[in-house]
Amino acid sequence: MTIPRPDHRFTLGAGLEGACTLGPRGPLTVIAGPCQLQSADHAQMIAGTLQEICACNGLNFVFKASFDKANRSAHDAERGPGAAAGLGILRDLRKALGVPVTTDLHLPEQAGEVAEAVDLLQIPAFLSRQSDLLAAAAATGRPVNVKKGQFLAPWDMEQVVGKLMAAGGRQIALTERGSSFGYNRLVADLTGLPRMAETGCPVIMDATHAVQLPGGAGHASGGRREDAPALARAAVAVGVSGIFLETHEDPASAPSDGAVMQSLSSMPALLEQLARLHRLVSSF
Repeated sequence: MTIPRPDHRFTLGAGLEGACTLGPRGPLTVIAGPCQLQSADHAQMIAGTLQEICACNGLNFVFKASFDKANRSAHDAERGPGAAAGLGILRDLRKALGVPVTTDLHLPEQAGEVAEAVDLLQIPAFLSRQSDLLAAAAATGRPVNVKKGQFLAPWDMEQVVGKLMAAGGRQIALTERGSSFGYNRLVADLTGLPRMAETGCPVIMDATHAVQLPGGAGHASGGRREDAPALARAAVAVGVSGIFLETHEDPASAPSDGAVMQSLSSMPALLEQLARLHRLVSSF
C-alpha cells in the first residue's frame, strides 16, 4: 500500500500576479510583515516596500500580519483590529498588491472565514498540537503552516503532519521558531530543520520569534533583534524553503514584539544577503 505524503511543493496565491511556489529547488520564500495589524495604510506601506525588495532580489514574497494577538502576556495588551476589520484589511491588500497573504488563527470556528481572506493559514506555536484546530484548518483546503511548539522536538512534528493529513490536508509547511530553554529563554537547534524536512513538508525558519525572551519583560516578551539576521543566514545555509521575518518601520513603537522585529530600513540589505546565500547553496 502506498503511504500518502504531503506535497513537498505547492502554490500560494494562485491567480495573483505575485503567486509563488513554496518548497525546495525554487526561489527562497520570504514571509514577512508586522507582528500585529495596525491599519490598512500601514499594512499597505510595509507590504509594498517588502514586495519591491523581494522582487529586486528574485525572492518569493508572502505578506504576514495578525488580526488578533490572542496569546499576549498581559490581559490589557493590544490584540489588534479583530477578525472582521483585520481580515478585511488583508483581503483588500491581497487584491491591491497581488501578493499572497497569511495570518494566524486560534479557534476552529475561525478557520472558514480566515481561509476566505488569505492564502496560507498559520497555526501558532502554542496551538500546534490542538487537534480540532488542525483539523478545521486542513478541512478548508487552504495550505497550512504550523509553527513548531516551543515544547516540541523536531521529530514530534510528524504527528502534527499526521493530524493534518488525516483531515484531508496535503499542502503543509512547518516552521521552526525556537525551543524553550529554561525560563524566558529560547534556543534554535538548526539540526532540527533537515529533521523536519524528512516529513516531506517545506520547512521555514522564523528568525525573529526564535530570538524572543518569552515573558522576559515581565508584562511582555523581550528579545534580541540583533541576533535574528544571523539565524536567518544560518537557516538559508542549511537549506530551508522559506524565512519568516517580522518587520516594522519603528520597532520600538510597535504594539507587539517590538523587541525582535527588524527595522524596515534594514530589510533591503538583509534580504539581498539571504538571496545571494540561497543562490550559492542552491548551486551545490
